[in-house]
Amino acid sequence: MTATTPVPVAATLLDQVRDDLARHGVSAPTPAEIAVAVQRVRRGADLSVVDEVRSLAREFSGLGELALPLVDPAVTDVLLNGPGPVWIDRGDGLEPTGARIDDPARCREIAVRLATACGVRLDDARPYADGVLTDLPPGVPARAVRVHAVLGALAGPGACVSLRALSASHRSLTHLEDAGLFPAEIGALLRDLVRRRQSLLVSGGTGAGKTTLLAALLAEVPHTERILLVEDTPELFPDHPHVIGLHTRESGVDGAGAVDVRTLVRQSLRMRPDRIIVGEIRGAEIAELLLAFNTGHTGSAGTVHANGVDAVPGRLTALGALAGMPDAAVVRQVIDGIGLVVHVERTPVGRRVTRIGRFVASGVGAGPGVGLGVGLGVETVWDATAGRGPAWTAVGGGSC
Repeated sequence: MTATTPVPVAATLLDQVRDDLARHGVSAPTPAEIAVAVQRVRRGADLSVVDEVRSLAREFSGLGELALPLVDPAVTDVLLNGPGPVWIDRGDGLEPTGARIDDPARCREIAVRLATACGVRLDDARPYADGVLTDLPPGVPARAVRVHAVLGALAGPGACVSLRALSASHRSLTHLEDAGLFPAEIGALLRDLVRRRQSLLVSGGTGAGKTTLLAALLAEVPHTERILLVEDTPELFPDHPHVIGLHTRESGVDGAGAVDVRTLVRQSLRMRPDRIIVGEIRGAEIAELLLAFNTGHTGSAGTVHANGVDAVPGRLTALGALAGMPDAAVVRQVIDGIGLVVHVERTPVGRRVTRIGRFVASGVGAGPGVGLGVGLGVETVWDATAGRGPAWTAVGGGSC
């Protein structure tokens, strides 16, 4: 990536503009209001008003120098590892931008401003923060930016900042197929599964493309249906006209007001959903989710972190234990309610669907009934290396 050197903004100018805006009662300035303030405080300066407004807009957003890489719509992640280079990921691995922030104090300043802009606390008493930045400077195409910051007390000099660009997904299954995520027969199978309201999970590691694939699947849902999204932070922006997003909330400084995923899943059941989507299943909310999947909310979906399809059963069983569910109950409800898992990986040639599996009972006593010793297993529907598996016909793949 060819780095664009940002026009520096003198601290005095930033302070002067902030003071001017405060005097005029403006707390969340738009670019136009910043431009007017710049003209009031810096007539005849050597920088153009346009350059100054752009630089100030980046500062007021909290992003500072980290805003420039986000202008590129291909960039999914921007990383600052303390003093040093700024790194980006366009989907093919990390690469340096050529831009640097070498002052530890500046690294910390950006981290704290980002946290403040997200409405969360970041200081030495609480040296880590998560948030979502929605008020972005001009030129950044993302809908929002997910922010994670860790101060130097935990991460070395300055601060570490991790940004994830969250964009409205206009990438359909056709786009993903053309990009090589899966072959044509899998694209046809996935469309058919959505049409038949088959509930499923998308599994994979961090950055594998789980959210991208899930958003593309949701874009295939008929527009007459209502989709309820439950997420920690807003990441899914499917191309669908009837989507309701519910997001968790941390407790305030008094320790009250927290809303977790489990609570939101319960609330979503009362909101007349046609499909319930959980952005990431990672806790006791699996109990409510399995209840929803098994009580008429077919066609629902979620994602789960796992290194491979064969690791998903153990992951779901462990999550069920957190909710106090017996293993046998997890096995039966996953088989009846979810049915399928689609696994995506980041490979040397890009992101790929590597395997699709069908949940089955395994172990002693496996069969029509569920007894002691029964575990949760996966039967291969399709494998990127071996092709169609023994469960291909069972899931309706024969018609694709």
